[in-house]
This record gives sequence, structure tokens and C-alpha cells, in this order.
Amino acid sequence: MKIGLRDVDGHRFPNLCLMKLSAYHKARGDTVEWHDGRKHYDLVYMSRVFTDTYSKDYTGAVHADMVIRGGTGYGLDNKLPDEVEHTCPDYSLYPQFAGTAYGFLSRGCPRGCGFCIVGEKEGRRSIAVADLSEFWHGEKEIKLLDANLLACPDWKQLLRQLAESGANVDFTQGLDVRLATPEKVEALNCVKTKMLHFAWDNPEDDLTPYFKRFAGLTSIQDSRKRRVYVLTNFGSTQEEDLYRIYTLRDMGYDPYVMVYEKPTAPQETRNLQRWVNNKWIFWSVRDFKDYDPNYGRTRKETVSGQK
Repeated sequence: MKIGLRDVDGHRFPNLCLMKLSAYHKARGDTVEWHDGRKHYDLVYMSRVFTDTYSKDYTGAVHADMVIRGGTGYGLDNKLPDEVEHTCPDYSLYPQFAGTAYGFLSRGCPRGCGFCIVGEKEGRRSIAVADLSEFWHGEKEIKLLDANLLACPDWKQLLRQLAESGANVDFTQGLDVRLATPEKVEALNCVKTKMLHFAWDNPEDDLTPYFKRFAGLTSIQDSRKRRVYVLTNFGSTQEEDLYRIYTLRDMGYDPYVMVYEKPTAPQETRNLQRWVNNKWIFWSVRDFKDYDPNYGRTRKETVSGQK
């Protein structure tokens, strides 16, 4: 068979499903390539992770006997068959990301946050779904995509596998600081990582005690390596956003603002994101009220006008 692959979201981040499909079909002797609208295929897979808010659907020509569309951008009721799901990804599809392994050790999350699809898609329990050897074969870096690994009953075994790999591990979706018990932090301390990610999404949750506990237990003392996602534009006020940001910074963490449905966000929320996420400005301008959102643009226009 001649197989065509279409990464609808673009190639800014590897599409795990397409990499698994590629490996599966190549093992069967099929020809696999990126979809070319000028060619005819026996089968074309179109994978889309994001909705219209963040990426547009592909509207170009598709010449194929069969087209299969999958991914959360097309709905939550489509899944890979088990024989494909447990296939080691074909990393050669994305040579620009060579040396990095991508995958899930666990699926699901018990939190059920209103802005998150994981509970509906993967379940309200975190369960182990793979061993590390399923998608890692000596790569120097591991991008772990788990939603809530610390909620998984098998966390000890999974963290041990990550530690024994010796690879740099990026917990891309963040760790649940509420579940970072002394025993779990001790295990995390054995995992090689450049940065740990957490989240403080709901201003009604007082996570201060948990962040203080983690700070006293972790071996990572550099605040720049303890990043915390702060969700905005999802029912929170500017005051509540600033409270989380200031509190995290005072406790020795590096806040990073995420804007929900950014096209609908008010300008003050966008300015807040620009202030916090530009780390040179954030650490030098300590108070948001002293931040001039037009400073960079004004200076750029002035310099441009002098040329």
C-alpha cells in the first residue's frame, strides 16, 4: 500500500500518532511518505491535535481510496488500534527533533478540570499504559506527555525507569504539586531533568502549602528550573492572576502565563502574559503596574525610523 500522512497542525511539534502509524505500516512493507496533494494514495491519515482556535483544518486536495481523520482536533472518540498504539514511533519522520523520544507512560487524570479534555478522553483515573522501553531506545532526551503521572498507582516503577534511563526528562504537561509527597519527590530527585513544570490553574485552589513543601524537598533550587503554568482568561480576575504570579515568584518559582482562548482574552491579560513570559522584563520590572506594554514596540519603531 501507498500511505500518505498529513500533520494538520504543522510540524512545530512531532505528531505521535502519525509516527506510530508510520512505523506500523513500514513494518508491514507499505510505502509511507508525507502527503503530497498532487499524488494518489491507497490511504491517507490526517491527524489533528488542536481545534480551530489554534489551527485550521486542511482544505487542500486529497486523492486517496480512503481517508482516515483522527486526533482530538477531530473529536474525542477516535483512538489508535492497540497494535498501533504500542508500536515504537518512527522518529525519522521529524529529523529536526532527532535525539528526543516522545510518549506516554500513563493515561488519565482524576482532576476533571473544566478547561481540560483529558478526563473525558482518557478517563478520571491515571493508569500505567506502557513501559519506557516501548518508545525510548537510548535517546538523550525524553518528552513525557502524561497528564498526571504522580496520580498513577505505578508512579514508583515509572519514575524508576525514567531515572535509570539517564536521559533528560521533560514532564511536558506538568506535575501535580498536590501529589508531590516526600516519597515521590525523593524519586523525582533521581530523575535527570533540566526543568520541572507544575500548574496553578484555579485561583480558588490554595496551592501555596504544596509549593512550599516541594521547595523544601526538591534538589532543584534554581527558580528558573521550577516553572509553573498559570492559566488566565478562564473565570479568574486580573487580581487573582497577579496573586498567583506574585506568590509563586516569592516562593522561588518561575510563573508562566497561559491564556485560555487567547483570541477572546482582554488586552490586560495579553499584557500580563507578555510581562511574565518575557523573563528579562519580568525579573527586572517587579510590579506589573510599572510595566509599559508599549516599551518594546516604541523603541523598535524609533530605531526603525532612524534607519
